[in-house]
Amino acid sequence: MSRPAAIRRRLRGTVVGDACAKTITVEVTRRFRHPKYGKMVRRDIRVHAHDEGDAAHAGDTVEIEECRPMSRTKRWRLVQVLERNPEQAVPSVAPPQAEGTPAT
Repeated sequence: MSRPAAIRRRLRGTVVGDACAKTITVEVTRRFRHPKYGKMVRRDIRVHAHDEGDAAHAGDTVEIEECRPMSRTKRWRLVQVLERNPEQAVPSVAPPQAEGTPAT
């Protein structure tokens, strides 16, 4: 039995893979204080999430939500892309002209 929409967990993470069709791999980092020693500990998990429109790409920060199992490894779906990776953005600058040729 699946959880109601109000109880589904939502996580934030970074897309580390987008090679598959309609699937992204998201790395979620969790920081917490160690129960005995008090030091901050970082734990990373990688999950596969369903991306219906292929909206997310490597390096993007995304929000994912728990959902029904869609395959053996996919139990999450993409909710929204929070921040785009600036390195993946396509520059809209015209290519440079060779010297001596008039610009048109």
